[in-house]
Amino acid sequence: MARGGEMLEEREKSKQVGALRGLAPFLRPYRGLAAGAGVALVVTATVSLVLPLAVRRVVDGFNAANSQLLDEYFFAALVLALLMALGTGARYYLVTRLGERVVADIRKALFDKVMGMSPAFFERIMTGEVLSRLTTDTTLILSVIGSSASIALRNVLMLIGGMVALLLTSAKLTGLVLLIVPGVIIPIVVLGRRLRVLSRENQDWIAMSSGNASEALLSVQAVQAFTHEDRSRARFDDMTEKSYLSAQKRIGTRALMTVIVIFLIFTGVVGVLWVGARDVRTGVISAGELIQFLIYSVLVAGAVGALSEIWGELQRAAGATERLVDLLVATDSVNDPAQPAALAQPVKGAIAFEGVHFNYPARPETSALDGVDLWVQPGETVALVGPSGAGKTTILQLILRFYDPQQGRVTLDGVDLQQMTRADFRHHIALVSQDPVIFGASARENIRFGRPEATDAEIEIAAKAAAAHDFLMALPEGYDTFVGERGVMLSGGQKQRIAIARAILRDAPVLLLDEATSALDAESERAVQAAVDELAKSRTTIVVAHRLATVKKADRIVVFEHGRIVATGSHDELVAEGGLYARLARLQFTDGQA
Repeated sequence: MARGGEMLEEREKSKQVGALRGLAPFLRPYRGLAAGAGVALVVTATVSLVLPLAVRRVVDGFNAANSQLLDEYFFAALVLALLMALGTGARYYLVTRLGERVVADIRKALFDKVMGMSPAFFERIMTGEVLSRLTTDTTLILSVIGSSASIALRNVLMLIGGMVALLLTSAKLTGLVLLIVPGVIIPIVVLGRRLRVLSRENQDWIAMSSGNASEALLSVQAVQAFTHEDRSRARFDDMTEKSYLSAQKRIGTRALMTVIVIFLIFTGVVGVLWVGARDVRTGVISAGELIQFLIYSVLVAGAVGALSEIWGELQRAAGATERLVDLLVATDSVNDPAQPAALAQPVKGAIAFEGVHFNYPARPETSALDGVDLWVQPGETVALVGPSGAGKTTILQLILRFYDPQQGRVTLDGVDLQQMTRADFRHHIALVSQDPVIFGASARENIRFGRPEATDAEIEIAAKAAAAHDFLMALPEGYDTFVGERGVMLSGGQKQRIAIARAILRDAPVLLLDEATSALDAESERAVQAAVDELAKSRTTIVVAHRLATVKKADRIVVFEHGRIVATGSHDELVAEGGLYARLARLQFTDGQA
């Protein structure tokens, strides 16, 4: 919760409505649509301003008793009504289409940006908050571009045009109207600032509650296993209630501003009309001119009232825009070089760590790797063993360049990973993680994720090699069975075998296995281990394992402790040396494990 408070405090320093300028790059490609909407806007505003003139002519025409003139005025009014209808329809179509197009582009740009960010970025922001920005914030922007902005511009035109028309109709009465303006503007400015702060606070609480809900739902089995349902509900209820209370303050402030503005406006209008009615009686102005002035006064008052209301929407959208721009311009510690180097083809798979020091951004005081030098030859199988937290998985994350070392370098075929695009060298790496990622799709599509262009026959060959074919064929729809979100319909061992089949299908020269057989039963493990051994013969393989029986056949075993390499050799050599590996082996094999 402290983190949320700090975030709210930081985000209160908003740039007000000026933050909406951040939308300019997304609006620029659609200048034609915007211009068309602007033309329709001007037409409808002009027609609205001309209508009171027609009304005045009609009212004064009754006194003249000229029936032909009256017919002409009413016909002109119908023409104006048609122009108003066409202009309003065109404006609605163009601005709504523009809003949908811009928001779609923003969502795509935001998703593109986030998908390229390194894991270090997600240590600073929750996934649920990103999703909130993709949905809630972009919906606010859609409301502004597709509605509020055009209404605001229309009312600005009505305000300016109406004030000019009022001045031409009666300078005296207009002067009285202008006396009301300061009283209307002051509450808009004062309460508008408060409204902006409350709007940002409300959006932040919504984002935090979304992040909390996402985290709880993604971990629902763990939550239920530890009977934390009530605590999770209470925490979500608390955040949702705070979001509601924040929204309540925002709504109350906006309602107060609306009440004050409308009361002041219409009080002033009544006073002005009282003076105008006396002028009609004395013959200073005609009845038609007074009605014309009255209509213009209502238009101006309505424009000011609408602007005060829309101002709140613009404040909220400004906050949403600021949050989206924050993501779009976020910097990352891992970036592709401007002039990337290319790997020589075919890729051999030689991997080297040269004097690598690395600390995770979230734990800068703790060294994950401390001066690691490691060379893996093409086609060699190297096993990394050691206690939890010794740095084994960190080696794999640096090979994938999820992070960059603070010192030293990591190379593939002699080329520093930081000199290549991440997509270039990752294309030549296959990964099987300890916690396999299974998507909400069919089993076939989950395996095909390793190589999207693979045929169904190639998928089945990979599944057989991973000992997955038999259980896949036993599913209700075979390979085309939907496996549920995150593979909830599969056991841990079945998920692992699908992940291994995916890596086999990828057929990459570098294979990374992070506890790849940890979730398998003894029979499946034997079958998968045989497949992995066969697969490893033709490629560079780095295996992270706690179960030493799975790495006995490795060409070389590297022992890690406290981020350092403390021993290297074959299984027999390391057992003979004594030390950490011998102790681990003695514990495991004595207990009959693995």
